[in-house]
Amino acid sequence: MEKAMTEKKGAGIFMAIMGGLGAAAGLWALAALSFSLSKVGLSEVARQYMVAIGLISEQATLVDFYTHIKGIEYLVCVAFFAVFPVFFKYVNTPKVTVSGQR
Repeated sequence: MEKAMTEKKGAGIFMAIMGGLGAAAGLWALAALSFSLSKVGLSEVARQYMVAIGLISEQATLVDFYTHIKGIEYLVCVAFFAVFPVFFKYVNTPKVTVSGQR
């Protein structure tokens, strides 16, 4: 019984330490974001973020630009083909009233 209480107390201390580390990391991220927003503004921070994650990039030629656009087009098509059957089933489901009649 005493061992279980000691293990439970140890787990609580571990969770408190991890929570403190998470809160410190979150506070640091919030401070970094607010500092960068105060220096350059929202649009520049958003642009730098999109460049960093690869959403936007410099295209040197028209072929590079066209290839990028076609890649995005294919992703949109795959998303449509994945979502359309679910939407079709939702639209064509008959409505049931409280009395049980259509």
